[in-house]
Amino acid sequence: MTPLEAIQHRIRVIRDHRVMLDVDLATLYDVPTGRLVEAVKRNIERFPDDFMFQLDANEFAILKSQSAISSDESPADQPNLQSQSAPSSGWGGRRTPPYAFSEQGVAMLSSVLRSERAVAVNIAIMRAFVQLRRVLDSHTELAHRLGELEHRMAHDQTRRDIRDENLDYQIAQIVEAIRQLMAPPPIKRRPVGFTAPEPVDPMTT
Repeated sequence: MTPLEAIQHRIRVIRDHRVMLDVDLATLYDVPTGRLVEAVKRNIERFPDDFMFQLDANEFAILKSQSAISSDESPADQPNLQSQSAPSSGWGGRRTPPYAFSEQGVAMLSSVLRSERAVAVNIAIMRAFVQLRRVLDSHTELAHRLGELEHRMAHDQTRRDIRDENLDYQIAQIVEAIRQLMAPPPIKRRPVGFTAPEPVDPMTT
């Protein structure tokens, strides 16, 4: 797994937003989670709601339960999940819900955690967000083009000879196969956190 992929596996979808949690960011920055949170609180005016929010008690409970289930599963038993995922270390004795940072919030962290590593990690994280967004955008464009193809097939059907029906069926099968490839794998758990692979140092080449 490349450093970029390691970061992408820490990006989650919570409240319909792509975010990273404080514990994952602290791991990447190589600082204690408490220190990261304290630095943010000292500069809270730099983190409006669309930059950062704290999970509620229910979201945190779901996150912890998923982490516990994942730790009990063997690799063969774990489902094939989306790229968004949870840290493998679990939550230990943490009692307060974690903070979630959007792409803008992560960018702001570089002005709070003033270190060369923080700057380098933030650059890597920004690249991961951009690449993920490009992948999702390409799927959206492909879905639009497939829809246009299906519309043209239906519109032209009345003008086609019966000999073309087999070709129409084959094209429809191809379209459906592409749609299935575009669709994310089924998620067996609520999308508040997932199981991540072992952490990889983003600075490793």
